[in-house]
Parts: sequence; structure tokens; C-alpha cells
Amino acid sequence: MIKVTAVAITLGVLSALPMAVSAQSSNYGPEQGERELSLSGTGSTDRNFNSGTFGVTGDMGWYIQNNIVTGARQSINYTDVEGEGIIDDFWNGSTRGYINYQFLDDRARPFVGASLGALYGDGVKDSAFAGLETGIKYYVLTKTYFLARAEYQFLFSSTSDASDAFQDDGAWAYTVGLGYNF
Repeated sequence: MIKVTAVAITLGVLSALPMAVSAQSSNYGPEQGERELSLSGTGSTDRNFNSGTFGVTGDMGWYIQNNIVTGARQSINYTDVEGEGIIDDFWNGSTRGYINYQFLDDRARPFVGASLGALYGDGVKDSAFAGLETGIKYYVLTKTYFLARAEYQFLFSSTSDASDAFQDDGAWAYTVGLGYNF
């Protein structure tokens, strides 16, 4: 009788194991109070690989709610331009604060948000910018995700320029990267 009971308990525990693993693995993403750190990259070249650009972006964010993250973002970009009579290298960067709202509470988490910061460096006019962004985080592990983001940034040098800048002085920024919640 003891052997039958031990076998029944063992089988019961083993049959419940997939449910326990499933319950644990469905808990993807951050909780209020956690932080996130992500590293993203971007790049492009002309078809002959003579001119190109690449950049790196780092984000450090804090979850003020389970689905709202606010933080700081730093980007550094390098551009190598070659052409007829033109050979030059440019470095520039941008520093900005951001806030994002994530829609779902699953592995795939689309988000929308906004940012405000400054653009500076070689080959660009130092200016302020505001931006709207959208993207998706896809959790490959409970706290690790792939990130894809598109930002529309409109540049302005004073607050009076800001209203016209959205249509006249905008630029798109795209990033793909990895992130981690802790």
C-alpha cells in the first residue's frame, strides 16, 4: 500500500510539474519599481560600402507602474562620408529623457511614448528636439527582451520654433537591440 501511495504521489507531482513551469514562464517582463537597461544599434552604408553610418544607443529606465517606464537615453553616431571631393568623418550624439506606455502583459509588448532632449556634435546643428516613438519589446526570457523602436524627432532651437519644427525639421531614428529588467 505504501508503494502504491508513493507511486501515486510521485506521478501526481510529475504531472503537476509542467503546469508549475508553465505558470512560472508566463511571468514575463518587469514589475513596478524595477529598472531596465538596453543596448541598441543602427547602421547603413551606400551600395558600394564607401560611405556609411552606425550608432549605439543605451537606455536606463525605471518602471513607475508595471506598464509605464521613464528614463534616460544616450545615442552616439559615427558617419563616414566619401564622394567626389568629399572625405570626412562626423561624430554626433543625443541625450534625452523618455516615457513609454506598454500595452500588453505578455511576451510581446508594443509601446508608444515621447522623448525630449538635445542633439549635438559634428555635422549637425546643436539643437533641442522632442519626439514621438513606437516599438515592441519581445521577451525571450522572463527578464530579457529584444527591442525594435522607431522615433520621429523634430528639431528646434527655441520654444517659438517648436510648433513649426514637427513638420519642417523632423528626422526618423530606428534602433534594434537587447534589454534586461532587474
